[in-house]
Amino acid sequence: MLPTPPLTARITLVGKPGCHLCDEARAVIARVAEDLGVGWQEWSITDDPALAEQYWEQIPVTLVDGRQHDYWRVDEARLRAALGA
Repeated sequence: MLPTPPLTARITLVGKPGCHLCDEARAVIARVAEDLGVGWQEWSITDDPALAEQYWEQIPVTLVDGRQHDYWRVDEARLRAALGA
């Protein structure tokens, strides 16, 4: 069973250490979260076998309010729109 994001974190980044796409996604997410005043968190597939099984081919994966939003790349405008809805 996958962890449930806390209510204060609207955005979750699922990635792993050493992933250059995760680094790029983290920068976009951090910028959007700060601009909009929303919380975000990061989970590593190396820490949770269920996360690894579900997402290993798609990282980085972005969840918004616990639902999958994007994978591989984060589209900043699309993320902002999802958080504004």
